[in-house]
Amino acid sequence: MKKTNIIIIALAALSLTGCKSLYGTYKRPDVKTNGVVRDPVDDKATLEGANDFGNLPWRSVFTDPHLQVLIEKALNNNPDLLNAALNVDIAEQQVKAAKLSFLPSVVFAPTGTISHFGTHTSSTQSYTLPISASWEVDLFGKLRSSKRAAQMVMMQTQDYKVYTQTTLVSGVANLYYTLLMLDRQKQIVDGMSGLTKNTWDMMKLQMEFGRARSTSVQSAEAAYYSVQTQAADIRRQIRETENSLSLLLGEPAQAIARGSLDNQSLPASFAGGIGVQLLSNRADVHANEMALAQCFYNIQTARSRFYPAMTISPTGAWTNSGGMVNPGKLLLSVVGSLTQPIFMRGQLKAGLRVAEDKYKQAYNTWQNSILKAGAEVSNALVAYNAADEKEQLRKQQIDVLKKNVEHTQMLYTQSSSTYLEVITAQQNLLNAEISQVKEQFTKLQSIVNLYKALGGGAK
Repeated sequence: MKKTNIIIIALAALSLTGCKSLYGTYKRPDVKTNGVVRDPVDDKATLEGANDFGNLPWRSVFTDPHLQVLIEKALNNNPDLLNAALNVDIAEQQVKAAKLSFLPSVVFAPTGTISHFGTHTSSTQSYTLPISASWEVDLFGKLRSSKRAAQMVMMQTQDYKVYTQTTLVSGVANLYYTLLMLDRQKQIVDGMSGLTKNTWDMMKLQMEFGRARSTSVQSAEAAYYSVQTQAADIRRQIRETENSLSLLLGEPAQAIARGSLDNQSLPASFAGGIGVQLLSNRADVHANEMALAQCFYNIQTARSRFYPAMTISPTGAWTNSGGMVNPGKLLLSVVGSLTQPIFMRGQLKAGLRVAEDKYKQAYNTWQNSILKAGAEVSNALVAYNAADEKEQLRKQQIDVLKKNVEHTQMLYTQSSSTYLEVITAQQNLLNAEISQVKEQFTKLQSIVNLYKALGGGAK
């Protein structure tokens, strides 16, 4: 056996030592998931089960037909979602390129030369019509790990598209429910505007009969204008909300067709699975795990650079060999090269250390995204329960305040109550009714936030 062959075999045997780790497959590492969601009452992890709110598609959560039409428009026209879909296509093409890297590259590069020496000699014509190939043998998994890393990037872009879609659906729903809240508040304020106008007129009449002073009329007039300014502010908010919603739809600012706040239906149950469900449904959490997997394969790629790289380059050409052979003949050649890094000025070690540090960073980001997701679920649940409790109490308060308004007005006509009591009673009723609408909106908003926090439901 030649000495050179012995050296090559020895290098190959040495390089195979420890290469088993280069062919590893990503496995999910341990991560904190227990208790990531607090129960709104007793601080215990909840949402156990499979067929739960977290798996409902958006059509089952948002049942208002006007809202469904708006969500469909947004999913078809929103530029952010369209760009996310294009990013997925880009990543898919990169994965295809990574898969094809296992195959040899083939090129056709014909050359021709015409040479002429002196004035009395004929020209010499030479040509070569080569087809060359180059094939890198994936001995130590460099191409394999690069392909796996590209696949993880593609899955990340798919996750970001889902996350963008979930965020878009949630954004449309929140703005839609905001419009319903503002519409209801406008109805309340318009009704109170009529009531304060009647009070103003009543006090003017009382003053004509000498039963009221000018100060009571002025206070009633000021209360009327205060309600009018609230109505103007609500009209502004409605227009601005319609503009924001139109932007999400990818359309010019326009009026939005909608239903009413009182006709909205809510899901009956919020039980659902959090541990594994959260990891599988939350697109942003899954994207962070895919980033971790990408870093895992980048470590393998960095390690593979310490080992030899083998390239085989066959060439087949039809040539007349510089004009010496006529007609031309077929020339075949094969070149094999083996490159073993020996001294790379610390670049390989630094590259491996960087890849390992990025893996640790990706793990920390993934772990934190799970904790953040659990906190978002907890916040949505506690917000819903608090709003539901406050709404029930607010109904009782409003019933009392309505009676108070009636009684103070009646007593005022009998000179048994002051104008301040009448105005205060009306203002208290207005504030309570506005607050009740806000609590109804908070419940709807909590549903939207819970839908988003659980990953956007079934895809």
